[in-house]
Parts: sequence; structure tokens; C-alpha cells
Amino acid sequence: MENWITDFMEQYGYFGIFLMIALENIFPPIPSEVVLPFGGFMTTNSDLTIPGVILAATVGSVVGAVILFWIGLQLDVERLEKIIDKWGHILRVKKKDVHRADAWFDKYGIWTVFFCRMVPLLRSLISIPAGMSNMNFVKFLLFTTAGTLIWNIALVLLGASLGEAWPKINDYVGVYSSVIYAVLGVAAVAVIIWFVRKRMTNRTS
Repeated sequence: MENWITDFMEQYGYFGIFLMIALENIFPPIPSEVVLPFGGFMTTNSDLTIPGVILAATVGSVVGAVILFWIGLQLDVERLEKIIDKWGHILRVKKKDVHRADAWFDKYGIWTVFFCRMVPLLRSLISIPAGMSNMNFVKFLLFTTAGTLIWNIALVLLGASLGEAWPKINDYVGVYSSVIYAVLGVAAVAVIIWFVRKRMTNRTS
């Protein structure tokens, strides 16, 4: 897949970068850690410029994010409630669990969107719960663009500075991703333990 991505970008330039990053947001197996560094490398041996690559990548990211946000809107809380009415006894999920998660996202969702834009895989998927929670669209765009811009600038500049050694960035991003996922995993376990203990406390009281 990597060769196909780089060949497409070489052939279509800015449009290729825009399209690959838009698809990366919708189809995570297309890795931004390949598209962006290679885009940076292309600025060293073609007519492409660093600002142009960053702009094309950022617009592509936002377009892809908006598509997933729209998909999330179609799966709003009311539809989830209907699913729970039908399958909740099997999934062991209650309506109040959905409302609690929705309330949490309403409170912290903006910053979650911002920081997740800088985490591979999560940078794509986070748009769906943002849509499901009916996040203010203007705020979604602003924080999506800000987080995406930071990520794009970092990887494009690294690709441009490393030149032909740009593939090494993929290894570094892999380590970075592993650390982030480990931290998130520990946090998720802590939240689950807290949630279970709270339920048990409520039952005994």
C-alpha cells in the first residue's frame, strides 16, 4: 500500500496529498505517517512547497473529518436509545449509560477532539462520537483544524528535514502511538474500575 500511496502523490501532487489524507480520515489503514512525511520529502525534489503541502493535507483532513462527523449525526442518542430498547438486555447497556457518556462528551469533547487529532487511528475515529453528541459544528471545525494543523506541520517538516530518510518517521510514530495507547489503556481500565465500584456502592447503599 505504501508504494501505491507515494506513487499516487508523486503523480497528482497537492491533489494527491489532499485525497490521500481525506481518505486516511475515513479509512484509517491509509497512514498519515506515510502521507505527510513523504509530502514533506517531495518539497525537496519537486515544485511542491511546505506551506502548500500542509494546506492540502489540512483541508483533506478536515473534509474527511466532516464526513465522519455527519455519519455520527445519523447515530445520535435517540437512535442509540432505540437500539438499546431492542438489544440492551443482551449488550448489558442501559439508557442512562448512554446519557452519562453523552454528558461526558458534551463537557470534555472539544479537547478530546483536539488532542485525538494528534494520535494515529483515533484522529479519524473521534469524529463519529463528536457527531453523535451533536457537538457544535463550528467548534468541531476549529478544534479539528487546530489539532490537525499541529500534526500536519510536525510530520511534513520532519519529512522535509530527513529527506530520503523520511521512512524512519514511521518507526518513531509507531513508538509514539504505542506509548499513547498504553496510557489510554491504563486510563480506560481506571475509569472502568471506578464505574464498577460506584455501581456496587450505589447498590449497597
